[in-house]
Amino acid sequence: MRLHPTRARARSRHPGLRGERGAVAVEFALVLPLLLVLLFGIIGYGYMLSFRQGISQAAAEGARTAAVLSSSDPAVVGKARDAVNGALGSCGVTCGSNGTLMKGTDPAGTCTISARKPCSNAATAQCVEVSLAYTYRDDPLLPSFPGLGIVLPEQLSYSTEAQVN
Repeated sequence: MRLHPTRARARSRHPGLRGERGAVAVEFALVLPLLLVLLFGIIGYGYMLSFRQGISQAAAEGARTAAVLSSSDPAVVGKARDAVNGALGSCGVTCGSNGTLMKGTDPAGTCTISARKPCSNAATAQCVEVSLAYTYRDDPLLPSFPGLGIVLPEQLSYSTEAQVN
């Protein structure tokens, strides 16, 4: 009895792999959890860094808005808060008039806007300071992947100061 030539060739190519069937599936099952942790870590950190940039942008926008207003304008703080809320709008976070950052209806940090105070670098000038602090570990914007919350920062904060005209 003669074997078919293609079958004979197929057998001779991998003579020692007869007991290796399913090894790829086992290796994939062992590596998949590590790949998922890495993937979710990249996504979680990327989102957190993007939100951190959003907080710094919001504080800077609030300070810039107050800086271009007249120093005698009584609505400096309100207009600065509106600018902060405009910058944070896409994140679902708002700065309340009571000084609380809100994520939906839940408090998630502090929002301080203090206008017409002496500047830290020039005591004769008047400045506005905008400080935002968000408790990220307690209120993450994405659901937390188990174990990832340990390495994410507890709080994201940014403070900026601008001289009022």
